[in-house]
Amino acid sequence: YQRVVDYIEILARSHKGNYLVFFPSYQYMEAVKQQLEEQTESCFSWRLQESHMTEAQREEFLLEFERERTQSFAGLCVLGGIFSEGIDLKEERLEGAIIVGTGLPMVCTEQEILKKYFEEQGENGYDYAYQYPGMNKVLQAAGRVIRTVEDVGVIELLDERFLQSEYRALFPREWERQTVCRIDTVEKYLEEFWNRS
Repeated sequence: YQRVVDYIEILARSHKGNYLVFFPSYQYMEAVKQQLEEQTESCFSWRLQESHMTEAQREEFLLEFERERTQSFAGLCVLGGIFSEGIDLKEERLEGAIIVGTGLPMVCTEQEILKKYFEEQGENGYDYAYQYPGMNKVLQAAGRVIRTVEDVGVIELLDERFLQSEYRALFPREWERQTVCRIDTVEKYLEEFWNRS
């Protein structure tokens, strides 16, 4: 969890702005929140998506992206949740997203039935039941960053599985200029990106 916090810190420090961080579950997000609370100093402020938010709470959460700030802000959300699709935070309202994990659905009876159905059709059932729905969540969340032709932003995918060919084949054409980095090189790449923008 500290590693995820480090990635958020580096992104927030690289360029003052608003960011969304998407987690695979509330449990994972809660663990990262605890890490954040234990830190004595931070270069960004943050707010957590709560489960079962009212309409007023959702609006209040989105208003955080309108405020003038002296430091970066990160909205911590759940992948596939209410803030990973259907919201428009244009221009400087959102300048980046970190997506933690591949968004795979939990193993359950429904997904297993779907997997079995596609296998009976001669297809790869795992792809249809797990990988494609997971990647759809990832693409929805990433799509929050670029909403207009003027938008510029960073999308960080934190999971080594994104390096596998079966995941890379699902990347949109626009992602061809991606850079593979690690915790010790991400700061350099972010600096280059923001200097180009």
